[in-house]
Amino acid sequence: MGSGKQSCCAIALLVVALTCSMEPFAQAQQTPAHTGATAESWATQLAGLQSPPDLDLPALRQEAVARVKAKADGLPLKRPPIASQLLTLPRLIIEIQFDEDTPIVRPESYRTLGRIADTLTHRSLLSNKFLIVGHAAAIGRRDYNLTLSQRRADAVRDILVNTFKISPKRLQAIGLGEEQLLDATHPAAATNQRIQIATVARMP
Repeated sequence: MGSGKQSCCAIALLVVALTCSMEPFAQAQQTPAHTGATAESWATQLAGLQSPPDLDLPALRQEAVARVKAKADGLPLKRPPIASQLLTLPRLIIEIQFDEDTPIVRPESYRTLGRIADTLTHRSLLSNKFLIVGHAAAIGRRDYNLTLSQRRADAVRDILVNTFKISPKRLQAIGLGEEQLLDATHPAAATNQRIQIATVARMP
């Protein structure tokens, strides 16, 4: 079926902060965060938003749906980025396990989500807002992947809000499916099954 075809699909949380250096970005794009990392060390990497990206979420959703319906750019390698500004940001990768073909987070990943919550409530990040972006590998149907990625992004947001008490005003969620592959040269690779949490704004 879709991106959830592999049992216990691994998704990563890519937590993004704006920086000027592209070297850490390239390194973080390929290497998952060490499971022994602390919220303090993650917060240090995520602090420092300089200027908010210009993102129109409703328009972005419509564009993703329109791409799928039109079957535009059928070959994954030829698809241009749907939100190129997200690709220029450094990211912290954390693996989250989901039940196959569902947005249900497996119990063993709640500890990781708890650490993410600790990171987002660190004093250096309390003034920031975040966008949770669901990504999928190019396996199966594009429309299915788009829907599942949105449901999984929503599930991560709901857990952070309802279980770990992150303010809902600080989190938004969007699924881009396989319309913005993180590794376009290997469209079916598990690395494309990711969730990205981007630092996008500051609280008033």
